[in-house]
Amino acid sequence: MIPQRVSLVTIGAYNLPALRAFYKSLGWEETEFSSDQYAVFKTAGVLISLFPIEELAKDAGIEFGGSVEHYRPVTLAINVDHKEQVDEVMGRIREAGAKILREPSDAFWGGRTAYFADPENNLWEVAWNPSSVFDERGAMISF
Repeated sequence: MIPQRVSLVTIGAYNLPALRAFYKSLGWEETEFSSDQYAVFKTAGVLISLFPIEELAKDAGIEFGGSVEHYRPVTLAINVDHKEQVDEVMGRIREAGAKILREPSDAFWGGRTAYFADPENNLWEVAWNPSSVFDERGAMISF
């Protein structure tokens, strides 16, 4: 059986030092593996790593199209415990210099959501789902 889990998400970085600085400005803690060539941030559920996009392409044996100006077809999410936290978190993200794509608003499904892009146009959602369940580490285990 293949383990049903996601343990690491790697974002291919066009400018790793700048992207690393952005995530550090959010107050995120890095692991001891972080360096100027590779950065890893701790989260409640998975590790988020930043890796130069050229090295990622070489490692995977593929070529990437597009550039930092284009949005990527993957959305990462930060799910919060309380409805009000969506607005609070987005305020801090705005202060860190992110591009706000959608201001916080109530969602048709009963939650609250907002979207932003990091400096390299990776899409992020900040969301509150009234039925979300988190474990003792803060990892979402159900919604």
